[in-house]
Amino acid sequence: MGNTTIKTVTSREFVHNVSAAKRVAAEGGHVIITDRGQPALALVPIALYRRLTNTDKTLVDLLRMPEADGIEIDFEPIRIGARDFDA
Repeated sequence: MGNTTIKTVTSREFVHNVSAAKRVAAEGGHVIITDRGQPALALVPIALYRRLTNTDKTLVDLLRMPEADGIEIDFEPIRIGARDFDA
């Protein structure tokens, strides 16, 4: 993390002084916002957010399980028979 500033604030403090939290993030720092004493949210610089979320993968690629590549599954088709009913 190096010289990254990490500031922890309560949700109430955040609401009352959003500009201070924005200033910390704009200067490259991170702001952890707590709710009832537990970390709930993080405010980070947009460059870090973009780096963390940048991906060329689709949802299918992200959910793919490469360890299952060697498993072959043969599904039998489902047959639903129609039946008469009294109207």
